[in-house]
Amino acid sequence: MNVWSKMLTALRGGANEVGEAVVDSQALRILDQEIRDADVELRKSKEALAEIMAKQKLASDKVNKSAASIGEYEQYALKALEAGNETLAKEVAEKIANLEIEQASEREQAEGFAASVAQLRKAVTQAEGNIKRLKQQVDTVKATESVQKAQMAVAQRYGGSQAKLQTAVESLERIKQKQAERAAKMEASAELAATSAPDDSLEAKLRAAGIKADNASADSVLARLKDKSKA
Repeated sequence: MNVWSKMLTALRGGANEVGEAVVDSQALRILDQEIRDADVELRKSKEALAEIMAKQKLASDKVNKSAASIGEYEQYALKALEAGNETLAKEVAEKIANLEIEQASEREQAEGFAASVAQLRKAVTQAEGNIKRLKQQVDTVKATESVQKAQMAVAQRYGGSQAKLQTAVESLERIKQKQAERAAKMEASAELAATSAPDDSLEAKLRAAGIKADNASADSVLARLKDKSKA
């Protein structure tokens, strides 16, 4: 095989792959159209069945009418024989023979229509069942297709955002750690402030009771000045 033949074979293979990819991507749409086409054909079959059933009914009616006519002329023939008019009886008998030939043809036609009706009715029933089952399967396939697409979308989003999610989790942990450290520092500062701060309320009570002198009073200032003058 030369180079050109190989290239043509490769091109045909590529075209075939592209065609299969297109068919696969449109599989459900193609299947829906095929089901619609089957419904159209089924409707046509039902219309044909209705026409054949109508013809069968007409043929059966003719058979029944022929049978009634034969019975009527048989009575005429019997009466002619009773009257001794054999010539008339023979003429009536010829009429009956013709009616029986027509009846046989009509019966054969009616039986043919009946056989066609039975076959076509069976085919229509089978087609209806097949189309119904196919529609049910298509509904299941569509539901499965939707679920799988959703799963694929979730998987793709999860795979693409996994790194970002991990980074976000780490950032959140760092923020929590900083907040915990800040809260601990605030608690420590509060404890230190409570330990070193004078008990103002107790000092005020002692001064009010006269037990502890007020350093900022005029008497204390004057006493301090007197001590300095003596020195």
